[in-house]
Amino acid sequence: MTTVSDETAKVQDALKQKYLHHFNRQPVFSAYAPGRVEVLGNHTDYNEGFVLSAAINMGTFFVCSPNDTTTCRLVAGDIMEETVFDIAKPEKVAEMTWSNYVRGVIDGLGIDATLPHGFDGMFLGNIPLGAGLSSSAALEMSSALCLSALYGLDTSDKLNLAKTGQRAEHLFAGVKCGLLDQMTSLFGAESRLVHTDFRSLQAVTVPISSDVCLLMCNTHAKHSLTESAYNERRAHCEAAAKAFAGLLPHPVTHLRDVSSVEFEKLRNQIDPAAARRAAHVVGENTRVEIGVELLKQNRVAEFGRLMFDSHESSRHNFENSCAELDFLVETAGGIDGVLGARLSGGGFGGSTVVLTQKDAAKTIGDVIRKAYQKKYDTVCDIQVLLPSAGARIITD
Repeated sequence: MTTVSDETAKVQDALKQKYLHHFNRQPVFSAYAPGRVEVLGNHTDYNEGFVLSAAINMGTFFVCSPNDTTTCRLVAGDIMEETVFDIAKPEKVAEMTWSNYVRGVIDGLGIDATLPHGFDGMFLGNIPLGAGLSSSAALEMSSALCLSALYGLDTSDKLNLAKTGQRAEHLFAGVKCGLLDQMTSLFGAESRLVHTDFRSLQAVTVPISSDVCLLMCNTHAKHSLTESAYNERRAHCEAAAKAFAGLLPHPVTHLRDVSSVEFEKLRNQIDPAAARRAAHVVGENTRVEIGVELLKQNRVAEFGRLMFDSHESSRHNFENSCAELDFLVETAGGIDGVLGARLSGGGFGGSTVVLTQKDAAKTIGDVIRKAYQKKYDTVCDIQVLLPSAGARIITD
């Protein structure tokens, strides 16, 4: 039986009370979807490579009931703001933009199915906004599951649900995201990481010791030129793949097709900047695959060293780190009980993820927080994350 933590259960109870007060009845359908954290495999997704991630012990609940009209009433439970629209026209809006994620999901569900009536819906979660834990995907996946239950739609194809959420991001939220967030939210499992192959779009889980946990350390640093730097690095990866395609005897469409041995042999024959970016991606793919085998053998300390290696590659090869992220990783590396640390996500600011012994997590978090406060005179928010079960429809 899948359960939720005490803190998450409080969110569920609060949502039911808010729904009853607002709509004067109890919801009929309910779903939950967790946020996610990237653990290993940085900027590998669009290179058709591999990623290790985790669904986390924080997420979003979505509840709803059918009504006998074609009108949808959707409420954001944290601010109790309501938007109203017709089920046949869930159009993108410029105000109350939080609703675009759900509007986009409804639009996607309506492509292959008839949605004959409206609903009264509300959502509430406990994922800190702006922490890099993908609250948007949690909302997309919880609403997709809940509304699928409402309309009697099949939810067995998790990849299709993930693509519905991605489509909502692209067309309604204006974010050209990959599938990592949605797939991790759906495929997560307790005390396991999600190993995703971004060529086949297959996801499996691998065990990680229940004695460890993850700390997400948010620097709140946002450096300029992030978008242009991201685009430049992606272009370098594409240029490197094209160059290797002309040097190797087998087909190369993405850096996924270049082994570490092939890269080292031929790296001096391609553009130096493209070679540095490729070094990171090829190395990350190798680290993820080694990491999977280490986790299966419960060699968690060795897995943690791969995380440190990943961050060094981000610093020197991909150059998507920054002083604040480097400081957090260096600080974490000097604390007993820390097994690994690296930046998580796009980089150029944002957060680091730290692998620690669970029984020392609070103490380690306090040390990191105080060190960051002393260095930068600003707060570093730290969340304790546990690899947790994925999104699901809730039945009482």
